[in-house]
Amino acid sequence: MQNYSGELVDLYTQQKGSTSNRIIGVKNHASIQMNVVEVDKVIGRFNSQFKTCAICEVICREKTLYIHDLVTILTFRCLLGVLECILPG
Repeated sequence: MQNYSGELVDLYTQQKGSTSNRIIGVKNHASIQMNVVEVDKVIGRFNSQFKTCAICEVICREKTLYIHDLVTILTFRCLLGVLECILPG
């Protein structure tokens, strides 16, 4: 496919799961992708930045994603500092 500048670009770019590094296929509708916002620790408001986390179907199928599983996955991505401002306790 060509973009407006005339450069050849891919129509689809493959994604990988954040923790498993498995490729998420085109027809895979069981995977999820989330944007976790960054919160300013002083003000407590959204600072216009976010981190993207993709969770592949294997993790979704093997575990029901409870909040502690989600925190474990996001801790692996070094986002716990962001979640401390969002999650109570």
